[in-house]
Amino acid sequence: MADALLVAGIAAGAAAVGAAIASASARGRLARTRGQALAAQTSLEAIERTSTEERRVRDTILSSMREGVLLVDRDGRCVFANDALVRHLGGSPASLDELFPTEIRHAARRAGYTGAANAVEVETGVPSRWLRATSQPIDDGGSVLVVVRDVTEARRLDAVRRDFVANASHELKTPAASIRAAAETLLNGALQDPPAARRFTEQLQRDAMRLSRIVSDLLDLSRLEGGSDLAERVRLDVVAADEVERLADRAEEAGVAIELRTDGVPSVAGSGRDLALLVRNLIDNAVRYTPRGGRVDVSVSAEDGKVILEVMDTGMGIPQRDLPRVFERFYRVDRARSRETGGTGLGLAIVRHVAENHGGEVTVQSELSAGSTFVVRLPVADAPRGDAP
Repeated sequence: MADALLVAGIAAGAAAVGAAIASASARGRLARTRGQALAAQTSLEAIERTSTEERRVRDTILSSMREGVLLVDRDGRCVFANDALVRHLGGSPASLDELFPTEIRHAARRAGYTGAANAVEVETGVPSRWLRATSQPIDDGGSVLVVVRDVTEARRLDAVRRDFVANASHELKTPAASIRAAAETLLNGALQDPPAARRFTEQLQRDAMRLSRIVSDLLDLSRLEGGSDLAERVRLDVVAADEVERLADRAEEAGVAIELRTDGVPSVAGSGRDLALLVRNLIDNAVRYTPRGGRVDVSVSAEDGKVILEVMDTGMGIPQRDLPRVFERFYRVDRARSRETGGTGLGLAIVRHVAENHGGEVTVQSELSAGSTFVVRLPVADAPRGDAP
């Protein structure tokens, strides 16, 4: 009996121990499972944070681009459009069917069907703008990436360059042809006729000088398009006095009175050479287009942190319709008068470039037969540290 009770007690104890061990083992497994779940959740949250950050960086980069970007999926849905695309197209299409202009929509569809990239340029909007759209397939299922660029300014610059080359060629060809004709005339016998020889020799000299001025102005324009060296401190009143003195003989020969008024102005930061070119061209232009008995008044003053150069003449004036274009290269109000006086058509373009390179501006007021007034405003140079109070 005692042995039976002992065995039963041992069995019960073993069962209790086994149960305790099983319970502990279950709790351990549960703890490990919870730990693994927590680690998985932490890892998932880290992945989501990384993914969110990557999307944010991607969206920031794409939104800061000047090019419009549009992603179209295989079903024709527009799944992404950046801010630039909205600006270029005036809105964000929800699907390819809503994509305008139609030329861009057709190009995107063609890229999806053929699997080959293509590009189109279209004119749209008021005022008119030119857009270049490049459509690029990004997978084999028909998804397409469309990139839209505003090429209006590039096309304008291309047109300006083409016009410039055509005008420069024409302007150089005219005196060159005249020089050639005069030289051939002299070689064919005019040398034996002293009065005729003198007349053709003077023509050669005039055309050679005109050709030289055109080349010189073209070189100045080319240099100025690269900017001006603003390292000097230049007194514009001193520059104006030098240029008035330089052109005094020409003005006297033309029967034009020229007068300078200055108030003792502060310096401007810039290039003495380029500013002298600006003043010279304005005064020379005024003298050329002022008839005998007229006058040219030059003044230099300071106001509101600006040094102001004003060149006023009593010449032929400029029609209102021509005022917006007088600073264009080779633009002339009266081509015959310009060639007669030896003008190249580049002087005012040079003036504009110099003024803009120095952070300033040039404006003109004029009335036909009542003269013109050109005004240049340049910022006053910052005072050196040693001059600070």
